Amino acid sequence: MADVYLAEQISLRRQVALKVLRPELASDSTYLERFRREAQAAAKLVHANIVQIFEVGSEDDIHYIAMEYVPGVNLRQWLQKNGPADLRTALIIMRQVAAALAKAAEEGIVHRDIKPENILITRNLEVKVADFGLARVRPTEQGLELTRVGMTMGTPLYMSPEQIQGKPLDIRSDIYSFGVTCYQLLTGEPPFKGDNAMVVGVMHLTREPEPLENKRPDLPRALCQVIHRMLAKEPEKRFASPKALLAELRKMYAEYVGESWPEELPDLETGEWSVALSTPAIRQLEEAMKAAPPPARNGRWIWAAALAGLWALAMGVGLLVGYYRIHEPPLLAETTSPPRLNVPKYDTIFGQWLHASQLGTEDAWRAVIEYFPDKVYWTSRAKMRLAQIYLREDRLEEALRLFQELAAMGDSEPELRAFGLAGIAGVYVLQKRYREAADALNQLWPMRDHLRDPLMRRLVDYAITTTREKLGPITAQEWDSWLKSLQNGSENAENRP
Repeated sequence: MADVYLAEQISLRRQVALKVLRPELASDSTYLERFRREAQAAAKLVHANIVQIFEVGSEDDIHYIAMEYVPGVNLRQWLQKNGPADLRTALIIMRQVAAALAKAAEEGIVHRDIKPENILITRNLEVKVADFGLARVRPTEQGLELTRVGMTMGTPLYMSPEQIQGKPLDIRSDIYSFGVTCYQLLTGEPPFKGDNAMVVGVMHLTREPEPLENKRPDLPRALCQVIHRMLAKEPEKRFASPKALLAELRKMYAEYVGESWPEELPDLETGEWSVALSTPAIRQLEEAMKAAPPPARNGRWIWAAALAGLWALAMGVGLLVGYYRIHEPPLLAETTSPPRLNVPKYDTIFGQWLHASQLGTEDAWRAVIEYFPDKVYWTSRAKMRLAQIYLREDRLEEALRLFQELAAMGDSEPELRAFGLAGIAGVYVLQKRYREAADALNQLWPMRDHLRDPLMRRLVDYAITTTREKLGPITAQEWDSWLKSLQNGSENAENRP
């Protein structure tokens, strides 16, 4: 019902996703109500794993939502590129989606359209749940009946049995849809497929999915049982809440992956990022949706940068106040930041990381590194972001220094080492140091599977091709098959309908 554009918020110099209701639907009160509901539902959900709303409004009868831009791919695209996820990656993705659902449940919101296309994944496996266009805020909510618009509410491949039957829904319906999505995450395809929506719907109502352990015997039986419990036909046989699911995933991650969830992350089960509905940001959202369109400006729609800046500021203040209203005293430390960075220092690494993620600037990422040098997990990943900024700006020596630091990480951090070696190879090629680039590529070869960042994979592709042209096949011969797999992947993507 809308088109989405990549736009720039001039006041903060950041990219945003701008969702614009299609003109032919703007005169339909049902679609306007759904558009308003999406904005309201998402604006209530301030959480690391939910796409954030920055501004809502209309101009010359053009209705829009400005929201967080998530660079990356959706889960369907990720699966097309990477295939079924391994255990660790699957649990990392699952726990973040479950955390988003936990926050939605806390606010009484049912998404109603959980599917791979609505799960966005960044280069660093950060997950964001998007598109609350079908969300219902509470069963008692008054308003238009949005199911009578001549279309299926939801996507049949992922709909719960009660959703197919038109019964009242609660968060357990989202758990079922998430279970279908997890089944696809682990096998590469949903549990039920058919020639049309009716066939698939009947399967959801009557047929049990093939046991997951038959398709993935390498997975722990406990994880297979969790997925099938999510896929139970009767809601009461599923997990009662996303929090209960999160508890199982946390236990499984520690037992089978042997790692702890990052200590600095907030307790995702508690939804600590909540923002009180009485905050100015939410009140502004309500007023924006109720107000009549403002006067035309030379016949063109212009996004008001000043208003957007105020809205983003209100959201940021609301987020910080909401977080520390529950957690601890003020997030901003009393100490001031060094003038050369001009970035505030936060009391916690998580607050600093959030600030950097929102801005995406060089100084913001440098602040993570300089203010919290002992937090290696976070600083190393800030260096990844910073190195890519330097690479885009053609500051090759600065990028090379960071790539070398990442490549020097121990074997316990293969993802960082692979990222660093890929960057070194790319920079050396750009500097026409082809033999050194070839050496870096040969070091990268044994850990190539840990290189997941799409930009860095393209950089390696370029580095291999260029070194072969300049020096001949002096890098590992196996790179040929790697390049061929990339090319085949691109061809298959182009040939898909």
